[in-house]
Amino acid sequence: MHTAHPHAPLIQRLGNAGLAPFVLLAATVWLVDADLQPWAAMAMAAYAALIVSYLGGIHWGLAWKQPDACADQQRAHLLWGVAPSLLAWPGVLMPPHAGLVWLALALVLCYLVDRRLYPSAGVSAWLTLRFRLTAVATLSCLIAAGAL
Repeated sequence: MHTAHPHAPLIQRLGNAGLAPFVLLAATVWLVDADLQPWAAMAMAAYAALIVSYLGGIHWGLAWKQPDACADQQRAHLLWGVAPSLLAWPGVLMPPHAGLVWLALALVLCYLVDRRLYPSAGVSAWLTLRFRLTAVATLSCLIAAGAL
C-alpha cells in the first residue's frame, strides 16, 4: 500500500487486528482439549467465511464508487461481489477439516480476482497489504485444518 494515503497507518493496524482471530483460533484448535476443538474449528470457519464475504462486498463498493466505469468493469465488480459469499457458505456447512481448506482456497481466489479487478478500479495500491493479510489468513485456516 502506498504510504501516501492519509490513513495508511490506521488501515494497516486495522488489517493486522483483523488477523488476530485467525492466528488465535488456529493456535486454539491445536492447544485445546479434544472436546473444545470442534468449537474452535467452527469459530475459525465462521470468521473465515465472514471475511471471505467481506472481500466480495468491497467490489460492490468499488462499482458504486465508479458509476461511469465501463459496463464490463461494473458488471465484473457486481457479479464478483456476490460470489465470495456463495463460496464461503459451504465452507461453514462442511466438516471443519474440509471447510477450513475450502475457505483457505476461497481466500486465495479472492486475492487472485482482486489482482485482476483492482487495477481497473484504481486501487491496486492495496494489493501489497491484501497479499499479506491473505497469506496469514490462509495459512491460519490450513494450520487449523491440520489439527483436525
